[in-house]
Amino acid sequence: MHDLAAGVTHFHDTVFPAKATLFARLATTHTPDTLFIGCSDARVVPELITSCEPGELFVIRTAGNLVPAYVPGGDGVAASIEYAVAVLGVSRIVVCGHSGCGAMTALAERHDLSTVPTTAEWLRHADAAVARSGVDTVADSTATLIRSNVIAQQANLATHPAVARALAAGDVTLEGWVFDIATGSVTVVDPAGSDRTVAA
Repeated sequence: MHDLAAGVTHFHDTVFPAKATLFARLATTHTPDTLFIGCSDARVVPELITSCEPGELFVIRTAGNLVPAYVPGGDGVAASIEYAVAVLGVSRIVVCGHSGCGAMTALAERHDLSTVPTTAEWLRHADAAVARSGVDTVADSTATLIRSNVIAQQANLATHPAVARALAAGDVTLEGWVFDIATGSVTVVDPAGSDRTVAA
């Protein structure tokens, strides 16, 4: 197991000094250009995948990279989306799924989630993706569901007022990605079916 205290010491003594100018600027400036919505999976690290420096991404990570459709009253995910778009003025939103996603695997393989009722309830935000995937064979369904889920979560994002306004004004672009853990490749998902791999 990685020693977190030793990691902090290494950061403080080695990494931080090398980036002191960057952190001095970040101490008073917060202007990320991208809202990155990814999975909580520990193997998917947005800044690592995109080679971004601190301050460049505003990151939301949820199980299954799920984005609940907007409802009045909000929650932590909705508040973070609104803040990124309406206050920070991000110009790009990326929803990123990934290979081997435990949440999508559980849905595709119809796992019994009765012992984790909160997780089961959260995964209801993928109902549209499950319906859209239309695949009944377990062998093919996980990869198809991962892709369908990215598309469904983009649709959910568009129900958030701040996002809807920014999209209508042309102030923000919305993208869907699938990251393959084994190869490091990223595929840009096209709802029309013309996906393209940007790194392979």
